[in-house]
Amino acid sequence: MEHGSEVRLSKVGFIMLGVKDVQAALPFYRDVLGLTVKWAVEDLVFLDAGGVVLVLRPAPAAGAPPDGRHTEIVFEVEDIDQAHRSLVARGVTFRVAPRVVTPDKFAADFSDADGHVFSIFGPRVGV
Repeated sequence: MEHGSEVRLSKVGFIMLGVKDVQAALPFYRDVLGLTVKWAVEDLVFLDAGGVVLVLRPAPAAGAPPDGRHTEIVFEVEDIDQAHRSLVARGVTFRVAPRVVTPDKFAADFSDADGHVFSIFGPRVGV
């Protein structure tokens, strides 16, 4: 995946999908599409989508200003700090620096020119 200090994003690990009501949407994804629930945390449901995890999460309320987070594509990286530095060096502007999101994983997110949200997600190595 990596060559020297350059990082190439090559593995989509999660797709975050905003839905009106997570519990109302779940039967379609679980029962109709046949996706298996891996785990649920607060108002998020993580579904096994064959090598990618589909995450159902609440979408912004109707009439609320869009926040760009209706859908998010999350790239898994081997070293969050190295990936962050490499992308910043190439001109990517992050909304926040890498932050703890699970006991051992960090995430940082950014947008493209059209407002699509992307994240990098992985461990902090060598700290």
